[in-house]
Amino acid sequence: MLAGFRKLAKSPFAVVLFGLLIVSFAVFGISDVFKGPKGSGVISAGSRSMSAADFKQRFDNYRKAMEQRNGTTLTPDQAVEQGVDRQIVQELMLQESLAAALQQAGVAPSDKLVADTVHQQMSQLPPTTRPFDPITGKFDSRAYAALMQQNGITPQAYEASLRDEIAQTHFFSAIADGLKAPRIYAALQGAYLLEARDISAFAVNPASVQRPGAPTDAQLMAFMKENADRLTRPETRVLSIMRVSAPALEPTVTVDPAEVQKAFNFRKDSLAKPETRTIIQIAAPDAKAAATISQRLAKGEDPAAVAKAYGKTPLVLTDKPKTAVPDRKVAEAAFALAAGQVSGPITGDLGVAVVKVTKINPGAVATLESVRPQIEAEVRAQAAQAKAYDQTQTYQDARDAGADLVSAASKAGALVITTAPVTAQGTDQMGQPVAGLTPDIVKTAFDLSQGGESELVELGKGDYYAVRVERIVPAALPPLAEIKPQLSAVWMGQEMAKRMKAKADELAARVKKGESLEAVAASAQSKVQKIPGGLTRQNAQQHMALGEEFLGAAFTAKPGAIFTARAGQRGEAYVVAKLDAVRPAPTANVAQIALLTEGQAANGLMRDLAEATRLVAKTQMKTKSNLTLARQAIGVDTEALAKAEAGKAGKKAE
Repeated sequence: MLAGFRKLAKSPFAVVLFGLLIVSFAVFGISDVFKGPKGSGVISAGSRSMSAADFKQRFDNYRKAMEQRNGTTLTPDQAVEQGVDRQIVQELMLQESLAAALQQAGVAPSDKLVADTVHQQMSQLPPTTRPFDPITGKFDSRAYAALMQQNGITPQAYEASLRDEIAQTHFFSAIADGLKAPRIYAALQGAYLLEARDISAFAVNPASVQRPGAPTDAQLMAFMKENADRLTRPETRVLSIMRVSAPALEPTVTVDPAEVQKAFNFRKDSLAKPETRTIIQIAAPDAKAAATISQRLAKGEDPAAVAKAYGKTPLVLTDKPKTAVPDRKVAEAAFALAAGQVSGPITGDLGVAVVKVTKINPGAVATLESVRPQIEAEVRAQAAQAKAYDQTQTYQDARDAGADLVSAASKAGALVITTAPVTAQGTDQMGQPVAGLTPDIVKTAFDLSQGGESELVELGKGDYYAVRVERIVPAALPPLAEIKPQLSAVWMGQEMAKRMKAKADELAARVKKGESLEAVAASAQSKVQKIPGGLTRQNAQQHMALGEEFLGAAFTAKPGAIFTARAGQRGEAYVVAKLDAVRPAPTANVAQIALLTEGQAANGLMRDLAEATRLVAKTQMKTKSNLTLARQAIGVDTEALAKAEAGKAGKKAE
């Protein structure tokens, strides 16, 4: 939700240059209120310091976004292994550097501008979530604070973020205002895109290459060692998981009618449908004016015209209960009238007013039968939660008496599931998610040693678990016999590719020595083909079937050069090619491209300026980071990590 709050400057330049910055804000979270002395946090930039807690929040934001996007878990240890923690630290260093530099330069929005921005952003939320009083339309600070709390931050933290963003928007908008990249920039881009390359090429015929025989076991073992990083299976663990779940227990609960009646009696008033009315209220300057307003409304005059005569606008409350009328005394009077009636002057708590009731919707008293399914479901859920709690108490008592997880679960009547080997990502050996596993359970399990049992963990809403590690299967290469057919196929494919490449190089060498491309192609039972109209960077997308390696070689070759490359979308073929000519782009087309891409050139220049500014700010603010503290903040055992890295370094030295 918070990502939708931000609506930055409408300048196209500002939108472009902030693309990088705002994406990073959305992924890593917004700036927090800065805590701690200078240099005491994960990141220090000028007078600003980011605490370990704030860094953890940024990391969690990133992890949740990644898990939602990819459907896979990312543990802190995996983040370190993949370098994600370093990437986040580097990005946040640039963010904090720029904010600190602007702060030092005195670029700061006023409190009024921040408040106005907050109100504007809050007004763009869906009506049901806007923190505004539904009657008066005024900003509700308590609702605003509650909304922020739902999103895990405070109003002060959110407004601190806005200050940074507004300052950056104003700073870069001033730079971008009137910025116009030299036309030669766009012209060069057009010339680059439309430069045409005439290429002749032929594919190496697989029939001209001797197919490799089946590999020996020794060859396959050597191949496995060469590709150990890709073939090594990750560590897996066999787990016994004790689960107590209130939702799972609900079908076993018999609902007590007395409890249903008791719950209904307690909620009866809140379940009733209150009477609502449509009321037109006109404020009056005094009692005399109110009397006149009452008489005119009683005659049937238009309320808007009557109110306008006194410089007022009618307040229309449509289908509202008595509690929704702002003035208590006005509410009492309005709900004492019949439909169509007009009140006399009402001296309320908020001034003198006159009301007219245009419609009445009668209320309805709730009956147990009308809401029985709802009440029974609530009572059943509460009883199931109580039953789940009782089970956990029995389980814990048994554990305290010395029973192991399985025995204690049996005494409590709790479910125990033993899994097949699972990875630290919560998947099976085929990479498929294991049903019933949550990231919390997986993390708990992989923090234990073999035979270790966790404490009872509460997930909330009557859901509990405990886990035991039955067996740890260390990371290792699979047995050759288990993967021999698949490995043989890959080995033979790669061996065939090597032979195809050697054949392509051999044929290319003949062309380089003076034989014609056509003659060499014919000798290899192939045929020369040309790309119609030439290959350009603008039409390269249309020729992706040729393969990235071939296209890359074609655009880096010099005129007259003979080259070989893998071709095809999967690199299944090899070609021998000649760059016959490089034709410059037509002048008229370059001029047209330059005119069309002038704005893009300016945007690109502005992006480069924005990134360069962040890098300069990082140097000027002498920004520093504490990677060890960052890792500790997200739950990494840095001592164990240091020992593991030292062990790897020792093995490499050997």
